[in-house]
Amino acid sequence: MIAAAEELFYAQGITAVGVDLIAEHSGVTKRTLYNQFGSKDRLVTAYLAARDERWRTLVHSKIEAAGDPVDAVLAPFTALPEWGPWNAARGCAFINALAELPDPDHPAHRVAAEQKLWLRTLFEELATTAGCRTPAALATRLLVLHEGALATQPLPLATLPETTELARELVRRAVRESVRESVAD
Repeated sequence: MIAAAEELFYAQGITAVGVDLIAEHSGVTKRTLYNQFGSKDRLVTAYLAARDERWRTLVHSKIEAAGDPVDAVLAPFTALPEWGPWNAARGCAFINALAELPDPDHPAHRVAAEQKLWLRTLFEELATTAGCRTPAALATRLLVLHEGALATQPLPLATLPETTELARELVRRAVRESVRESVAD
């Protein structure tokens, strides 16, 4: 049911898709769907949570495969080509959910917001490990670049290679500045 809901919510939008369509698309009754999830809101939350788990798993696999700490900081960027097919049509599902569900108390809104906060925190942790100067500021810049890369995926612009290179340069510069500061001390 979650796979059918994900396909429909992503393709048509969360608010545009009703429980009847999800039940029909997944081959179950509406009653079965409600018995399992209780409400459409809980189904949306489960869909976003499952998507978030897949994304985090992919990013962590890229971190583990990174050749050095700078490459590890870039893992969320290097994961995007593999993740791209799930974002090709309408951009980031989490940003879409935040736009469609603006109430910060909505459980699905919280999942989407937490995903973005997790990514920013991850960038900061990885930048700290890489020895970057001002890892919090760098993390914010990397998050904005990453979100821009996601937002432009549906367009025929091929921004990801240039965005990844810009992120790499920001990380390298932050590492160089840290090294210069430590040598000066």
